[in-house]
Amino acid sequence: MERIYDKKKIAACIAKSKYHAILDALDIDFYLIKYEKGELVSSPFQNECLFQIVEQGSIDIYFIRDDGTRYSLSSGTMDYFLGDMDIFYPKSQNIYAEAAESLTCISFSIEEYREVLLADNRFLALICNSLSTKIGVMTTIDAAPSSLTERVMSYMKYKCDDETLKGIEQAAFHLHCSARQLQRILNQSEAAGLVRKLGKGTYKLIQSADEQNR
Repeated sequence: MERIYDKKKIAACIAKSKYHAILDALDIDFYLIKYEKGELVSSPFQNECLFQIVEQGSIDIYFIRDDGTRYSLSSGTMDYFLGDMDIFYPKSQNIYAEAAESLTCISFSIEEYREVLLADNRFLALICNSLSTKIGVMTTIDAAPSSLTERVMSYMKYKCDDETLKGIEQAAFHLHCSARQLQRILNQSEAAGLVRKLGKGTYKLIQSADEQNR
């Protein structure tokens, strides 16, 4: 991730946005963020609450349940909003946005400018339109079919501290499988170079199955 504060580059990006008239009228210090493919653009682990508008590239947005099941919520390209729900509600603990390719976003802090945003009717109209579209999409989603191995990898990546699974029995409970099934998956994943055993019942994720297939 790279942050860019060059005013000329920021102005050029805003000028290309279809929302440029509204953005230009907001009394906000914008900056750009560049992400590499595969980087998380937004996640529950991030402390900052950012509003971001995709200027170049594309993103995938998905929901990870506690059992590792992954739901694809949406995808976005130029002019897609991230952080619109965070203006009104606490950040979700299960929604992630990932750069599907090299990505550039126009960004600013929601916490710093929340009152400015809530006082601007034109900006709020954009947010209402964005949220309505997203809600419409979410009503038709279903869980993507996934194997137990894929769920274990997602569980380790998104639900375990430092991507490290500690305790077979407890993890098996969350994954809705038996401890024996989970141990077999971990043994196979260790042999495939996806995880590394750190100690009894403790495994560190090295590479997810998705990353290996890229």
